[in-house]
Amino acid sequence: MDRHLHVTIQGRPSRGELKAGFSFEALDTEGHALNLGEVVLLEEKVPTFSKLLIQKGLIISALHNHWLFTKPDIMYIHFQSVEPPLSFAHKVAEAFTVLKK
Repeated sequence: MDRHLHVTIQGRPSRGELKAGFSFEALDTEGHALNLGEVVLLEEKVPTFSKLLIQKGLIISALHNHWLFTKPDIMYIHFQSVEPPLSFAHKVAEAFTVLKK
């Protein structure tokens, strides 16, 4: 998902780490995998997005910033589950509906 957040770091435009990242690892014989996700959020979207992830049964494993002096303020949220990768993807896609940008 490519979003246009128009972030600056120390007053300089940056797009370097503004994309979502996902991995699906350690698939077992039952079709379950370790599913990992990381998404950049505007700070004001953290409560709504994290609430949806939790409601869908995903684990939030980290919430932090990567950079100082960003405008707007951005946070990186990491989340995970063990389930079929397609189930994880559907849950994350539903949570993305709250992200307008």
